[in-house]
Amino acid sequence: MSKKIYSVIKGTGKYIPEQTIKNSYFLNNEFYNEKGEKLEADNEEIIEKFYQITNIAERKYAGDDVVNSDMAIVAAQRAIEDAGIDPETLDYIIFAHNFGDVKFHNRHSEMVPSLASRVKHALKIKNPETIAYDMLFGCPGWVQGMIQANYYIQSGDAKRAMVIGADTLSRISDPHDRDSMIYSDGAGATIIEGIESDTPVGMISHAMRTDTLNEAYYLWMDKSYKPDYEGDELYLKMFGRKLYNYALINVPQVVKKSLDKAGLDLSDVKKILIHQANEKMDEAIVKRLFKLYGYDQDFDRSIMPMTISWLGNSSVATVPTLLDMMMKHEIKNQKFYKGDHLVFCSVGAGVNINSFVYKCLD
Repeated sequence: MSKKIYSVIKGTGKYIPEQTIKNSYFLNNEFYNEKGEKLEADNEEIIEKFYQITNIAERKYAGDDVVNSDMAIVAAQRAIEDAGIDPETLDYIIFAHNFGDVKFHNRHSEMVPSLASRVKHALKIKNPETIAYDMLFGCPGWVQGMIQANYYIQSGDAKRAMVIGADTLSRISDPHDRDSMIYSDGAGATIIEGIESDTPVGMISHAMRTDTLNEAYYLWMDKSYKPDYEGDELYLKMFGRKLYNYALINVPQVVKKSLDKAGLDLSDVKKILIHQANEKMDEAIVKRLFKLYGYDQDFDRSIMPMTISWLGNSSVATVPTLLDMMMKHEIKNQKFYKGDHLVFCSVGAGVNINSFVYKCLD
């Protein structure tokens, strides 16, 4: 069998902010609905219901003097060190985010220069052929960046790339919207490079979809829900129930398509690394996936490693951060080994869904 080029992960890194925000942080907030009406339930009840639905007990916020690209630079440095590479050998730096750099005291997005260029500058990379650009693809941005990097590598255009996922969702969350309790901050980075192999290894298949006919504005930017709120900031808004139903129906189909392309059954999968916005939603998605394959019994929750209860939803950072923690054996009873098949998948603004199948090299 002739050898082909496959993309494998050579190193990972992350930045998890030190500031822990527990659910009690929101006890003094005033919450309103989308009509500007103050919620009648007291905050203890609102927060408890939120916890029961999402299983989020705490989340991480970036320090007041830290912006998105700062977190990404640290994650990138750690990934480079982990991979043991010279950063000058990177062909691409792909930075997935959604809101650029947003300062704590001036909450407007900064995207020029691109965040990828800011990372390249901070890493002091001189090579002009290290191409740096940003990816705006909602929460699935890091997964999409990995898919793009794989295309570059398989085409022969690149040998090595770094894909970053980082966001500071705390900076664009409305303090008067109960959905703001979902959001957190963080960064994850991955080094991916091509190798020749006569058997499939690394990234072996992927699937994607974008739905906009009715779904484009399931997530959008808008003013605060509080009617008399002073300020011109725009905040992230979402139709939570519509997104839940959309994800439940469509994410399992995209994951199955990626497995079908790889010629695999769900029983071949060791772990599913899924974007984490709501633990109950993720459980429902994976349960629906098992049903697609005819498995009606309850699935083993260990197939779906979770960090959302203490890290919250850090958008594009959730999956690469989870990967790094597993690579570094930082999550109890969650490991994978040479030859194991992993599924990476995400859903988010756009509305976008993607999935890729990965066979572990070592």
